[in-house]
Amino acid sequence: MSPALFVKRSKFFLLVICFINLLQPISGFAGVFPEATSSTSANQIAADEVLSLPACLDLALKQSHRRPASQYAVLVAEAQHRQALAAYWPQIGAKAGYQRMDESPDFLFPASTYSIAAQPLPLPPGYGLAIADPGNNIVGTLSSIPAQSVTVPAQDVKLMDPESFSASLNLTWLLFDGGMRHGYRQQAEGYVALMKAEAHRTDLEIADSVRRMYYGAVLARQLHQLGQNTLARMEATLHLTETMYKEGSGKVTKADFLENKVMVETLRSMVALLEKNEALARAALANTMGLAWAESITPQDQTIPFTPVAGNLSELVTTAYQFNPDWEKIAAGLQAAEGAVETAQSGHYPKVALTGELHKWWNDYNAGTATDRNKEGWTVGVGMEIPLFDGFLTRNKIAEARAQLAKIKEEKILLQEGIGLQVKSAFLGLTATQKAYQATLDAMTAATENRDLNTRAYENELVETEKVVRAQLTEALMSAQHYKVCYDQAALQSQLNLIVGTEVLKQFQVP
Repeated sequence: MSPALFVKRSKFFLLVICFINLLQPISGFAGVFPEATSSTSANQIAADEVLSLPACLDLALKQSHRRPASQYAVLVAEAQHRQALAAYWPQIGAKAGYQRMDESPDFLFPASTYSIAAQPLPLPPGYGLAIADPGNNIVGTLSSIPAQSVTVPAQDVKLMDPESFSASLNLTWLLFDGGMRHGYRQQAEGYVALMKAEAHRTDLEIADSVRRMYYGAVLARQLHQLGQNTLARMEATLHLTETMYKEGSGKVTKADFLENKVMVETLRSMVALLEKNEALARAALANTMGLAWAESITPQDQTIPFTPVAGNLSELVTTAYQFNPDWEKIAAGLQAAEGAVETAQSGHYPKVALTGELHKWWNDYNAGTATDRNKEGWTVGVGMEIPLFDGFLTRNKIAEARAQLAKIKEEKILLQEGIGLQVKSAFLGLTATQKAYQATLDAMTAATENRDLNTRAYENELVETEKVVRAQLTEALMSAQHYKVCYDQAALQSQLNLIVGTEVLKQFQVP
């Protein structure tokens, strides 16, 4: 083999390898889809439903199980916030009870003896207290009372009946807490904002996944159609090569026919792979939308739309901070951390509460302790709890809360730079794809014209077989590159939506 022919054949096979390497990662796009979708059979895929991208997004937001989970997380946070607000209200409770004792309680008054000293009687002179004998005969007079002792026997006093029923109404109202309730309220509000930002991110992630899978399915269908068209042209060329080899002037050799046949069969195997990937992409789209593994969705769009994006990068980054869910989460975290600091500081202050009770007691006994005065009444009081020493517990709680707050502030700076870099990366990627779009479009158009010219020249035996095959592969290669650029642009727009929210792109789209 001459050196010139060797170089020509080397270029030819290098082009074939490049074509295969380009199609493999693109056609293998569906390889990143969930494994569960790979078991979808041809019969199940045959019943595809054709949907547009807005319809797919709407269905995904209704069917996805991630969205209800994030919404329930918001409800949990809101319920916790209401729990924190409950501390501002007075706490009122009622109690009621019935009691039966084995016997009535009593009070045993012990026996006692009282000594009474002699006491004179204040009587006028000449008068006295008559003293009579047992026969009522006056035997003398007494002008004073002699000393004597009086003995009182032990007494068993019943206090109440053994059966009692009681009811009470209690009130406790915290008047001053040193900022504890306000701190808890701030933490709860921060948690609500955090969960809402997380729900926002979930919606964005669902939309991003569906959008990328949708355009991935469109790309897979385009590549499959491209493969089929290229295979059809290659088969026609192979048939022409065989005719020219057998019936022509001898310029086309058997080696040209065999090399052409190898390329055709290789391309046929690739088309089978592209067909599988297209089916897998449709099933993966349905899976991403929250549908069952047996479902399959066919995208309505035949091509991937190319929507240029223009704008100032600084303005785009500035606007991104208004919609980025991570930025919302860091702001919510700062609010919660500030509330935690205030809650910890409240440990240094006293707590004052108003207390009150209204009670009623029913007992059939009306003596002892079961008097009308004791059976009903009310009490009102003010209580104070003053912290004196807790082993430096409060001080260290404050130090922990302040350190956590400082940590979140530093993370905010890192996130600010990170968001800027992410937006810049997506923006530069979009700029690059916009430049590559026109270049690949021109290259695809030129490759199509070149393939058409070489095919007609080959029919008249004006060019070699290798040049025709190379022109057909070059057209497929340029077309695949152009389709890939369109997909990359759509994927970068979806990524930008995920970073900053869908509202931002509307401000920077080229009319």
